[in-house]
Order: sequence, then C-alpha cells, then structure tokens
Amino acid sequence: MTADLKSEGDYTQAIAAPVMAVVHFMADWAPECATIKAVLEELGKDPALAQVKFYQLQAEGLPEISMKHEIVAVPTVLLFRQGKAIDRVDGVNAAELTKKVKSHAATKLSDLPLGPIPAPKEDLDSKLKRLINAHKCMLFMKGHPDEPKCGFSRQTVGVLNGLNAEFGTFDILTDDEVRQGLKTYSNWPTFPQ
Repeated sequence: MTADLKSEGDYTQAIAAPVMAVVHFMADWAPECATIKAVLEELGKDPALAQVKFYQLQAEGLPEISMKHEIVAVPTVLLFRQGKAIDRVDGVNAAELTKKVKSHAATKLSDLPLGPIPAPKEDLDSKLKRLINAHKCMLFMKGHPDEPKCGFSRQTVGVLNGLNAEFGTFDILTDDEVRQGLKTYSNWPTFPQ
C-alpha cells in the first residue's frame, strides 16, 4: 500500500528511513498517475520487496519539494535510500519503474560504498530535452502560472488558459543554466517561450 506524504516533515522522515523509499510525485487530475499508482501497489505486494516503502506525494501540494527534485511533470517517481535520491523514472514507464525498484531493492546496504556517492550530473542538452518533452505544450516562463514574474509570461499564461490548453511550465528564474542554455538550444533570446 502506498502511504500519503502530506507535509515536508512526513517526506523528510520517509526518505531518511534505513529502508529504500519509493516516492510517487503525482496529481489527482493526471490520469497517468493512476497507472503508476497501480504499478506501485502491485510492487508493494511482492514479498521480495517487503523492505521497500512506497509513498505518494501531491506534487503541487508540496511545491518546494517538487522544485528541489526538478519535478516538471507528473507522474515522476524518485527512489531514495537514507535521504539521498538514487534514481528516478519520469512519465509512465511501468517496465522501467519495476526494473529500477527491483534492482535497487536487491542491492544490500553493505554492498554500497561508504561515504557520499556523487550523483551523475545530467548534461544540459539532455536536461533541456527532458524538460521540453515533459508535456505536449511546455512553457518556459518567468515565475509560475499563478504568479508570473513578468507581463509577457502573464499574457502567455492568460492566452493558454483562455484556450483551455493543457500545458506544463518551468520557471527559468530558478535555473540559470537552463535559462541560458535554452536561448541557444531554441535560437530564441527571450522568455517566455
């Protein structure tokens, strides 16, 4: 069974536990999240994964945690061990999620190297492609849809909302590397885009 993480305290306690924690960043309005929830429920029934704890977290309900882990679309699942994110699966990919959970669960703590493991840094090009493909329509803007930081971003959000368009957003003010890299990648010097 997946437990709900409703506060930052719940989240901190869950990921700091000595067992592996699987956290599903989700939203009730996204039907894809129901698929991932069902996959996690099935994994939770596997006796070989008895030491793994499964959680779900409303991504928009705890935006600070979502931004910390660069959650740009739901569903996204992060795997944690002793407070550190060790892997992630973006989008609906049941086979990849199952493989990663089982693989990491099979790794015993005694087999892990002592000390911090430097996380592999995602190269900028891959990160931009992942962000761009997070939604059919992705808006790179200054601020958030409910709190734009410039008039052009506000107008663009207004137009998209007026069309009842489904879209994702990324606040380019939170990541200067993405901000500068996207200008080159898209060959367009200004935001929103």
